[in-house]
Amino acid sequence: MLMNLSIAACILYVICPFISAQRQWLAMGLTAVAWCVHGLALGLSVHAEHALRIGFAVMWSAAIWVSVLVFLVENRNFSVDGLRILVLPQAAVSVLMPVFFPGSLIVLEGKPAMFPWHVGIAILAYSTLTIAAFHALVMYVQDLSLHRMRQRPAQSWLEKALDRLPALLKMEHILFLLVSLGFVFLTLTVLSGVIFSEQFLGVAFKIDHKTVLSLLSWLLFAVLLVGRQWRGWRGKAVLRITLFGFVSLLLAYVGSRFVLEVMLHRSVL
Repeated sequence: MLMNLSIAACILYVICPFISAQRQWLAMGLTAVAWCVHGLALGLSVHAEHALRIGFAVMWSAAIWVSVLVFLVENRNFSVDGLRILVLPQAAVSVLMPVFFPGSLIVLEGKPAMFPWHVGIAILAYSTLTIAAFHALVMYVQDLSLHRMRQRPAQSWLEKALDRLPALLKMEHILFLLVSLGFVFLTLTVLSGVIFSEQFLGVAFKIDHKTVLSLLSWLLFAVLLVGRQWRGWRGKAVLRITLFGFVSLLLAYVGSRFVLEVMLHRSVL
């Protein structure tokens, strides 16, 4: 069942970018179907009887799944159809990853009652900030493309896709909405992690690379939001801080799990 759902979602994701902009309604409809099938596959990947299956592939797949949802919602309010060519190929790959890298099985017996909530909030935080980082990259490429288009018209498929995006000011507004939401989820993750650590390990903070990198990411996003509110930060400085914060979070979660699970063949909580 998991394999069939994953392959079906992958095929739909692959088809959608090739549908012309004139038939956008068809592309969005198929994308919505692919997103639903992807969600079912993701649920089967994570859920097990009295246990959770978590790994770098599951977390990455969840992040891209949320990014597709944001794309669907944003495209109803703004003209962001150009993101279809950029987001959906990633989704096609990510939906298959949990099949080949299922991750480690975490038994819920003996864990605090809030542990599944902590995991769920952490995945939401990582997913939302992944979208923000991807959004920042698109804005950076969009800015470069605008400078090039002053000398010659858009020619490549990427330039044509970027040309269909909203203006940079609107893209920046969306970026800060994503960062703000992700920061709330990340704050809840840190706080619930402290409670979970005290209940399960007897210490508020377990000092390891995951804790340090997570707190660094939280600090970077906090500085970004404060700078935006009080100093009016914008432009490339905003994009750099967003990407640095995401890289720190990536190393804390997906990076460490990839090394332990794939390279060292060890399970990890």
